Amino acid sequence: MKRITVRYFASIREAIGQGSEPVQTSAATLGALRDELIARGGAHASSLARGKAVRVALNQVLSDESAVLHDGAEVAFFPPVTGG
Repeated sequence: MKRITVRYFASIREAIGQGSEPVQTSAATLGALRDELIARGGAHASSLARGKAVRVALNQVLSDESAVLHDGAEVAFFPPVTGG
């Protein structure tokens, strides 16, 4: 099991109701972690659902969902930023 910190930003943070949480996970990749969080149901499932545009960063670097997850990592989920 890996111990990581998951951070949520913007509309995802508002839906889930918290900015960050410690998570214990057996997920090997960012995509597998997203699936674990979706499996919790509720706000996690609706805000991180497959088909929704969600960006993910690993240790403050925008990453693909195939990126490998390591113990102690920080993962951030946020909606795509729109320009204006």
